Amino acid sequence: MSERLPNLAANLRALPPTVWVLVIGTFINRFGTFVVPFLLLYLSDEGFSITQSGFVLSAYGVGNFIASWFGGYFADRFGRRNTTVLSMFSSAIVMVCIPWAVAELSAANVSEGVRLASVMALTVLAGMTTELYRPASNALLTDLVPKENRVTAFAVYRLAINAGWAFGPAAAGLLAKYSFVYLFLGDAITSAAYGIVAIFFLPHGKRSKSPELARWGPALRIILRDRKFLLYACASLGIGFSYFQTHSTLALHVRDAGLSVAVYGLLHSLNGLIVILFELPLSPWTQRRPPRRMMSIGFVLVGIGFGLTAWAHDFRMLALTVVIWSIGEIISFPVGGAYVANLAPDDMRGRYMGFIWSAGMILGPTLGTFIYVRSPMALWLTCGAAGLFAAFVISICPNEGDAKSEDSA
Repeated sequence: MSERLPNLAANLRALPPTVWVLVIGTFINRFGTFVVPFLLLYLSDEGFSITQSGFVLSAYGVGNFIASWFGGYFADRFGRRNTTVLSMFSSAIVMVCIPWAVAELSAANVSEGVRLASVMALTVLAGMTTELYRPASNALLTDLVPKENRVTAFAVYRLAINAGWAFGPAAAGLLAKYSFVYLFLGDAITSAAYGIVAIFFLPHGKRSKSPELARWGPALRIILRDRKFLLYACASLGIGFSYFQTHSTLALHVRDAGLSVAVYGLLHSLNGLIVILFELPLSPWTQRRPPRRMMSIGFVLVGIGFGLTAWAHDFRMLALTVVIWSIGEIISFPVGGAYVANLAPDDMRGRYMGFIWSAGMILGPTLGTFIYVRSPMALWLTCGAAGLFAAFVISICPNEGDAKSEDSA
């Protein structure tokens, strides 16, 4: 440990001041991300079935997927700061509208189909607006930090995200006992707060210098020829399917085990706490290792952790599974972010970063809830297999992209 600390301190000192502004704003936003982890429980409380709730969660994933296209394009074309500001303020508006619309639809006694379609449409908008900033933030982080320090930079960025997750869901679990509406209001307030931070303190970042590459058609042709990126995207689909169960079926599993909503919030907070304590100190070690090896090890642990959830029916066992997949997360996720950042051409960073998790967010809740209502055991074993699949796919990526990283190991 004594060997790592000076390296970590040097890496942190090398980060530009603007990175810390990005980190603080991200923490504010993530702390207030109350709605997504509790959306399934909120919908159940409003009378939606588990299957219907799964469709609504997948609508959020559809919005996320759309945001990955538009957010990446806006970030490359109009600047990182403008995209972040648009995302934060539009998200705040949508979050306020959702509980109001649900209440109005219930009072109007509309048909179940109309009610479901309306809520899904609003949730697509929520996914679009809430996640529009993500490609911009990842691209801005890449703009600001040189290649050799990006694993540390992504670890710091994720520290902010997980610090928000550590404290936010616990607070949200307490608020949800009184009213789920408070979750939407809190989410809106923190989004607006980050929007204000972005206006005054974030730079625009890089934009596409080539009018040709600023368009999606030529950019997509380059992406489709990038075998290393496509394999990584395929792996992220498998690992994303497992990971996004934390926002959907894990809540059902906790409830069906006879545990409270607060316990579900505590499990999220445990994940955030593990990442806060260990990911950043571990980053100098993972940064020196071959990235594909680190990602493979991490993906296997994520799969094992979620797979063992099949036999976890009390808080201690559930906490153990969270520890296992959290260790996999801290090993693989910062390395994965840096890996994609290094693959992306300068003019296309926003679009590369936008593709990483979007498909997993669509597939995870829909397919996850579909399997869960038929067999919880089958779902968690599928998650385990998905983690192993992701590890295998990343292990067969071409070697040439890792050459410099492996040389520095």
